[in-house]
Amino acid sequence: MGPVLREYIVSEAMNAFGVPTTRALAAVATGDRVQRETGLPGAVLTRVAASHIRVGTFQYAAARGDAEALRRLADYVIARHFPQAGDADNRYLSMFDHVVRAQANLVAHWMSLGFIHGVMNTDNMAISGETIDYGPCAFMDIYDPAKVFSSIDQFGRYAFGNQPRVAAWNLARLAETLLPLIDEKQERAVTLVQEMLGGFREMFEEAHLRRMRKKLGLSTENPEDARLVEDLLEAMHQDQADFTLTFRSLSSLPADESGPGRLTDLFSDPKRIVAWHNRYEARLLLDPVSPQERGQAMLQINPRFIPRNHRIESVIRAAVYENDYAPFHGLVRVLATPFSDEPVDGGYELPPRPDEEVLQTFCGT
Repeated sequence: MGPVLREYIVSEAMNAFGVPTTRALAAVATGDRVQRETGLPGAVLTRVAASHIRVGTFQYAAARGDAEALRRLADYVIARHFPQAGDADNRYLSMFDHVVRAQANLVAHWMSLGFIHGVMNTDNMAISGETIDYGPCAFMDIYDPAKVFSSIDQFGRYAFGNQPRVAAWNLARLAETLLPLIDEKQERAVTLVQEMLGGFREMFEEAHLRRMRKKLGLSTENPEDARLVEDLLEAMHQDQADFTLTFRSLSSLPADESGPGRLTDLFSDPKRIVAWHNRYEARLLLDPVSPQERGQAMLQINPRFIPRNHRIESVIRAAVYENDYAPFHGLVRVLATPFSDEPVDGGYELPPRPDEEVLQTFCGT
């Protein structure tokens, strides 16, 4: 039951954030016990998606050596997800290009929210560009690019900052399966896919910077924006600042006042964020949007509520050990409107106390 509720909560929150994702249609108790360390209540999640085809699906067809099945699978994906690729001179290369772009945008969207997938293997990458398989996933509280939650990730392969690199690795595995379809001459096919794979990092960085500009309320582009973002993240890392609260606080700064205000409360060394904020204010002077408009736009992209790990664990404990689903329904209701400024009892936006902090998440499905 626990992992089923986790997937339900996080996938529905991701949908409310606007992230491409599979959806949770229903969580149903089976009445059976599942043996882990102890007997736990069983459940089934009904997940809906544009499709459930993954990179691993292509690997399976390729590993069987069934060229016709591989071609039929690729044609089905083109028809279902990327019909525009069907008119290209090389339909399979065009399909691959669409998948690369979808994944670059998806991972950028994740990281703009502090989300860590947890197990980004090839069977957990949907061809459609939707987030799939919410196992040991988590949202960061304190920002740390090396943060890992998954109990099985002993070496940080799926750490927050490694997600673009792992996505590129998965796409390379997809490319290997498509080589016979892209060109009869393998050398030529390899050259073509390498060109597209080589562009993934740039696509990701552009998509990520677009999102971070919006999180900072910037409507125009400036060559120094990337450094401004990097320096804010570095200050958050050095001073143990909460990822979500930092951006929400920036969104809520009074339009008629200068300075970082109460934002400094989130940083262990206020001098660092004050210095950064001076640069930020100078950058805002170059942007034509009014402070009021900027603040409203930022409040619609920087969530107030995220599925914080300690909240999810609390919900799971109540459901699994006390048969109490009221906390689950309460959390789901709050997360359905993550950008709301309406008063909500319960402190859902607050980070965990030290005794509430969740250090590991588990894949129990």
